[in-house]
Amino acid sequence: MLVADRPGYILWDITYNCPLRCVHCYSESGRRPSRQLSLRDNLRVADAIISLAPDNVGLGGGEALVVPGIFEIIERITSAGIGVYLYTGGWPLRERAMEEILRLRPQVNMSVDGATAEVHDRIRGRAGSFDRAMKALQLLDDASCEARRHGEPPLVFGIDSTVLRSSFGQLELFCTEVAPRFPQMGFLYLSAVVPSGLANRQSFVEQELLSDEQAAWLASPELAERLKSLAPASLELSMSDNWGTSMHPDRIAAGSFFAAMAVEPDGAVRAMCIYEGVVGNILEEDPRLLWKRSVARWHDPFVVDTLKPVRTMREWAEAARRIDRRFGTDDDRARIEGRPELSAVLPLRGRS
Repeated sequence: MLVADRPGYILWDITYNCPLRCVHCYSESGRRPSRQLSLRDNLRVADAIISLAPDNVGLGGGEALVVPGIFEIIERITSAGIGVYLYTGGWPLRERAMEEILRLRPQVNMSVDGATAEVHDRIRGRAGSFDRAMKALQLLDDASCEARRHGEPPLVFGIDSTVLRSSFGQLELFCTEVAPRFPQMGFLYLSAVVPSGLANRQSFVEQELLSDEQAAWLASPELAERLKSLAPASLELSMSDNWGTSMHPDRIAAGSFFAAMAVEPDGAVRAMCIYEGVVGNILEEDPRLLWKRSVARWHDPFVVDTLKPVRTMREWAEAARRIDRRFGTDDDRARIEGRPELSAVLPLRGRS
């Protein structure tokens, strides 16, 4: 597949509504209007996405499971032969949702950003969020086990962890303490936080963005071998420094980048997943034209000149700020300027 033909993956942030307040939230969900569409319009967005024939669609946000009709939306996409990744923090996942998950079989990516409640809850910004995620994983594990017992395929689910500096020391714990609790779990993804959204604040960069040495270690064969020796043998283990999401010109030339379309809750299409700047709305214009505009943005002279010299994590963060300010709207720039700095001691919301 030629990159210019169609996106292989579409990330659809279907809502900015979220019960959590993650310190690194790329979309700043829960802190801004949800921009969530009606079910009718969300199905129109789904149809527009289907017209691009991606291999997979990721439903995130915000928290996708709080969207009314989410399973009808998933069914619309899967019925077209397109795979769905359902991203969730686990907070709203209850038994009543499991019947639909078993019927539709999206891949469920559970966001768990610390291997202990203390670390995870601080990162996710809400007391009890680790326990909720573990209960959600247990529901998935039990349902998958039951499916196997009846001769049906197991669910595809696992942990998708964003690695911050404060959780970097817990990589082995994910393999030795968390993963063994869920024998049916299929994968563990450990990916470096990228300087996008709230993770682009200067205070976050100083306190939580990985160092260059940490990012390199996260992507190293030595670490992969070490963690695989500790994890359950059945677990697919993947580590990434996430540099492919930077859209660095050298990576684009080499073909080692994240060729994806990003759709916002109201149907607006971002040119590059982790940077501000839209190229139109998928409800109003031909999705193929929006994809062409997105590809053109990757080669925009300002983007190329800004990203070309980037070699370090901190340089990447500064480049991201420049791109966001250049291509964001006036509202985007006002939101960026109004972001509160990261406190040394992160506050927690209550359990309610």
